[in-house]
Amino acid sequence: MSISLEVWGDYACFSRPEMKVERVSYDVITPSAARGLLESIVWHPGMRWVIDRIQVCNPIRFTNIRRNEVKDVISARNVKALMERGSGELYLTTSDSIQQRAAMILKDVRYILDAHFELTDKVAPGDNAGKFQEMTRRRMEKGQFYHQPYFGAREFPAHFRPCREPLPCPDELKGEKDLGWMLLDMDYSDPSNIRPLFFRAVMRDGVVIPPDPRREGVRG
Repeated sequence: MSISLEVWGDYACFSRPEMKVERVSYDVITPSAARGLLESIVWHPGMRWVIDRIQVCNPIRFTNIRRNEVKDVISARNVKALMERGSGELYLTTSDSIQQRAAMILKDVRYILDAHFELTDKVAPGDNAGKFQEMTRRRMEKGQFYHQPYFGAREFPAHFRPCREPLPCPDELKGEKDLGWMLLDMDYSDPSNIRPLFFRAVMRDGVVIPPDPRREGVRG
């Protein structure tokens, strides 16, 4: 069962993992971010979204901003100690941990996401593909979601609606462009060794086709 969803927003940041200090966005939305956006609208343990096609509808434009971020994280050791004691406090003091970081983000983004869902082994006896398809259609039509869809960071909200007709490709996106290695998704098949999967992203006339994670050419 497949769907086509138009999504857009003022800003987006799909952070490149190789940039450790300053955030730099990929040129387009990643398949994992697209999947997460769909899951914010429709999620069920008995179904899994697969991104088939990403169409870039607006010219790719970057802008620079500075943001206040918290630099520290609560350590697992402190969490474990608190659980063993059974009492205490666990928090970060923002004023002590805040720092300003630059970010190169996308602006005025618009995509069409073509995707389908597959049933998982956690599907209930009363569930079926038709039920999930109708649930997806209804939620997309009404603009319903479990949590606000966003483009890479929660401060960059995404708007969405069913795509009823194709949008033209901007002239500057026509032709073929190598986008380099891009994050495809995270591999959770081995809980003790969760690893990222990357693919060589190529945009042809504004369209990126994510590969099957099991296909040759995907690297972890």
